[in-house]
Amino acid sequence: MTNREVILLNITGEDKPGITSSLTGVLAQYNIPVLDIGQAVIHDNLNLGMLFEVPHGSKSSAVLKDILFKAYELGVQARFTPISGENYEKWVLLQGKERLIITLIARQLTSGQIAAIADVIYKQNLNIDIITRLTGRPSLKNPNPESVACVEFSVRGTPVDKHAMKKEFLEISRSIGVDIAFQEDTIFRRNRRLVCFDMDSTLIRTEVIEELGALAGHGEQIHRITEAAMRGEIDFVESFRQRVALLKGIKQEQLQKVAENLPLTKGAEKLVHTLSNYGFKTAILSGGFAFFGNYLKNKLGIDYVYANELEIKNGELSGGYTGEIVDGPKKAELLKFLAQKERIHLEQVIAVGDGANDLPMLELAGLGIAFHAKPVVKATAKQAISTLGLDAILYLMGFRDRELIQN
Repeated sequence: MTNREVILLNITGEDKPGITSSLTGVLAQYNIPVLDIGQAVIHDNLNLGMLFEVPHGSKSSAVLKDILFKAYELGVQARFTPISGENYEKWVLLQGKERLIITLIARQLTSGQIAAIADVIYKQNLNIDIITRLTGRPSLKNPNPESVACVEFSVRGTPVDKHAMKKEFLEISRSIGVDIAFQEDTIFRRNRRLVCFDMDSTLIRTEVIEELGALAGHGEQIHRITEAAMRGEIDFVESFRQRVALLKGIKQEQLQKVAENLPLTKGAEKLVHTLSNYGFKTAILSGGFAFFGNYLKNKLGIDYVYANELEIKNGELSGGYTGEIVDGPKKAELLKFLAQKERIHLEQVIAVGDGANDLPMLELAGLGIAFHAKPVVKATAKQAISTLGLDAILYLMGFRDRELIQN
């Protein structure tokens, strides 16, 4: 590097066609190697950076003079900064450092949100390389109360304390009503292939067993058992047996009516349709009932359903079940089975759930998301979404608004 000059060129001004081609054309006349390049446009204002080297024997003054003249012709400003060989090599060595993606999702983007996240990043001794907006720009003339704002921070370095970092992000999320997620930026993160959903209170906005309990006249009792199980206070298998026994006598036609009126969680259709359109596989892994899971499979186009089978005798529920109970460990086992079936790595799997019985599969998946979850689940899961609909998951996967499938 002692025989070469390294120069950082910064171009700012009004964006217009031909700026990049014209400036790189000047460098090409001198056969100049480009070491790095980056460009961003915010509200028609261009910020272009190029790091290039001038080989020994070349006249850098002539190169810089021609670039300045071309920038003047284009109506933009050019600024040059010499970079020492030592500083350049230090920068090269940073390429191998760990990278994280931090995602902020809110109804409206504010400076306070960004400041809070940036402060955590700073305290964790991390460096922000890139900030990318994944959602469209909001209209000032016709504001939409249902609009979503999402930005993605590409961060370099190793956190001082990942546990403390997650805890701070959770606290910020609670205090200002936003969702913040961070995950390692790996090849697996960019190649997820399978998304597994819990059903009750995740894919749908109800606990089906409670609706059935109301039909059987035991709604309040079943609700108490369900809440205790979701909080992890009682064993899921035992709670399942107790609740199913209380459903005895419900007619099969009543099951169909309940299925036809299941309330989908906001964003569920957009999420599943977008995933299907891009070739993802989807699955329902539920401690609920296969009767309703299969109904959703046909309605939404889900690929796999694994749930509990209610025993039906003489056209009504017997109060029993058939087959193995799908509890928390079974969900994790099924997730692993589907990953093997699809011939993908577990890091390429996303799991979404709200209850304590979802924790095993949330932990096993490459991206485990606690969705509007109980406190113990939110605190344990890798990621959490608590303010928006299911389609917000797409932003954690790196999707942009223009890539989403609308209902």
